[in-house]
Amino acid sequence: MKKTVRDVDVAGKKCLVRCDFNVPMKDGKIADDFRIVSALPTIQYLVENKACVILMSHMGKPKGEAKPELSLRPVADRLSELLGQEVKFSSCPTVVCDHIRETAAALQPGEVMLLENTRYRKEETKSEEPFTGELASLGELFVNDAFGTAHRDHSSTAGIARYLPTVSGFLIEKEVKFLGDAVESPERPFVAIMGGAKVGDKIPVIENLMKKVDSIIIGGGMTYTFLKAQGYEIGTSILDADSIELSKELLAKAEAAGVKILLPVDAVVTDDFADNNVIKTVDAAEMPADMMGMDIGPKTIELFRAAIAEAKTIVWNGPMGVFENPKFETGTKAVAQALADSDAVTVIGGGDSAAAVEQFGLKDKMTHVSTGGGASMEFLEGKVLPGIACIEEK
Repeated sequence: MKKTVRDVDVAGKKCLVRCDFNVPMKDGKIADDFRIVSALPTIQYLVENKACVILMSHMGKPKGEAKPELSLRPVADRLSELLGQEVKFSSCPTVVCDHIRETAAALQPGEVMLLENTRYRKEETKSEEPFTGELASLGELFVNDAFGTAHRDHSSTAGIARYLPTVSGFLIEKEVKFLGDAVESPERPFVAIMGGAKVGDKIPVIENLMKKVDSIIIGGGMTYTFLKAQGYEIGTSILDADSIELSKELLAKAEAAGVKILLPVDAVVTDDFADNNVIKTVDAAEMPADMMGMDIGPKTIELFRAAIAEAKTIVWNGPMGVFENPKFETGTKAVAQALADSDAVTVIGGGDSAAAVEQFGLKDKMTHVSTGGGASMEFLEGKVLPGIACIEEK
């Protein structure tokens, strides 16, 4: 069991808090503040308990350069609104400088400041000095609450733990609880839903889950690699050619383990990805050679819906089709709605799945929506996440 901010006295302490404020921006404005809102419980707890709060995060990929369009100033402004108090912010191109040190040193209990984008420094992504030590010098306690980057061994996610006592915030505590309980002690039947494009990216996750689940639903672009592995025509559909043999092996392993794998039995296809001049539904075994699959079909929706209705624990990672296009959103929307209608524990593994339930207005109907796509994938794969491993045990 990992220590959280509840397990230490934070009053009067300089608390360095790693958050995940890597929010989508549009025309200089925050397009979705979900990640900011998710960090509020930890920040508010620290403020109420008279900590001196120093927040840090990355945004985008500035690759070691100070890029104004990737400044965290809009995040500071939004946080000030949400907290109802000023969040001090100075855009320092080196993230830590004399002015920042002075501001941090002068911070009073209950006050909050936000550092500039940690990836302005090239050392960040390699957890290198002198940046790691410079960050650590600002605080007395490290609070990691950035689940979305917990799979990265960066200066601000794990490196600081070499210098300071380290605990988790409430968001990481919540993520580990829901993902961990879902995988390690699920109420059964336990169903995993895997979508997305590349089979290769999901194979380690599927192999790990196969030891734990009762059935696996497969949809999205990865469908066609599995169909190809079974000898079907897949037309011009997306294909992960390097994973055809692995797909065959997975199907054989699942059968041997008594794990049911549900593959689409029909698909919505089109003649052209960009123009969609012709759209029709075909059986999976009758894919036209000159068309590509874009979504699961109505028979598959019913098949998947029935499996979801029987489940007591569901983990979903990856859409059923190109849901960003309204013409091909039906399958992903139907699966999201089936989860929303279910009385099962429903855990959404971040990334596109989280974007989908948000798009369809169903986020609040899910038990838990992860803030980290890549991190949740690696967690489900059974990997050790550096940003969690560095947190002290109780």
